[in-house]
Amino acid sequence: MNKAEAIQQLGGSIPAAAKAIGVSYQAVNQWPEVLPSRIVDRVQAALYRKQQEEAQTISTTQEQEA
Repeated sequence: MNKAEAIQQLGGSIPAAAKAIGVSYQAVNQWPEVLPSRIVDRVQAALYRKQQEEAQTISTTQEQEA
């Protein structure tokens, strides 16, 4: 995974990416262009959490409408 792809998937900006994975703007800004596996793992974990939160929101909304 490359830096630009990760940032895009985590919200489209460095501040959004940093917030999503719990690091500083500076940390994301210093990522290399090709991400090492330890950073890819953090990106994937953040994307999984985001997906789970969205699924929970949809479920709650559907329950309220029923």
